[in-house]
Amino acid sequence: MDLYSLPALSVLSDTVSIIEKDALKIVRIISGKARAAIALHGGHVMSYQPSDQPDVIWMSEAAILDGKAAIRGGVPVCWPWFGGLASPSHGFARTSEWQLIEHRENENGVVVCLGLNDSQQTRDIWPHQFELKLYVEVGDQLKITLDMHNPSEVAWPFSAALHTYLNVSDITSVTTSGMGPNYIDKLQDGKTCQGDSELVLSHAIDRIYTQPSASIHVEDKGYERTLKVENQGHNAAVMWNPWEEGASAMADMNDNGYQTMLCVESTVFSPSLESGQLVAAGESHQLITTITPITA
Repeated sequence: MDLYSLPALSVLSDTVSIIEKDALKIVRIISGKARAAIALHGGHVMSYQPSDQPDVIWMSEAAILDGKAAIRGGVPVCWPWFGGLASPSHGFARTSEWQLIEHRENENGVVVCLGLNDSQQTRDIWPHQFELKLYVEVGDQLKITLDMHNPSEVAWPFSAALHTYLNVSDITSVTTSGMGPNYIDKLQDGKTCQGDSELVLSHAIDRIYTQPSASIHVEDKGYERTLKVENQGHNAAVMWNPWEEGASAMADMNDNGYQTMLCVESTVFSPSLESGQLVAAGESHQLITTITPITA
């Protein structure tokens, strides 16, 4: 999906502009260090491409960009719950229209901040006041920070994920390490399992790793790079690939799409809405993922 040759609707600075793809307004960054694209629909990072490298972020060629559906690929913001704990699945943040709050540059690159606040529409789904800010820092690494603030006088529970789709050359030749030994296997009805220290895929996975290391490494021989994923503010790391059968069942993923993607997600996991992590009145919580491409 080429987002960098499209004409600008408006130019905000030397490095930041607004473009349009189908029904989406997208904040586009083109700097000396990297290029990136962030849709206002969902606060959704669609691309992060360091100079002279393939994109780090995977996007489905069949993604629906109608401004209504969740976008397949990229980095969906799953909030205020993760998974099917309520409707809509993965919460409403990934299908809401975010606002561009600010953009700025520093010695490390470009920072874009998007915002989403509660409305009557969100309160009909989830009856709480909130203020979300999404900071996307684009430079030698990609850092995404979801800042959740509770401006109300009542604590509320949440679960969440930065549902990152990583772009890989060939899923069968990618080695992942650092996810930890223990996981909940959603493909085995939530069975608690133990795995090896390294993972090379040959089938579908949907796993919630409950004791991930500080850094998860995705070694990609085809692209001659390792993607270092560092998460903060989380209690789990989710890894997912639907494999051929799962991909063919999705209208917004090509049948072979699974071959070039792997989800490694910074996650606040909870088995229910009520048991989610609490944010006290007036307090905030940050969920962060930082992805650093390391080339040979």
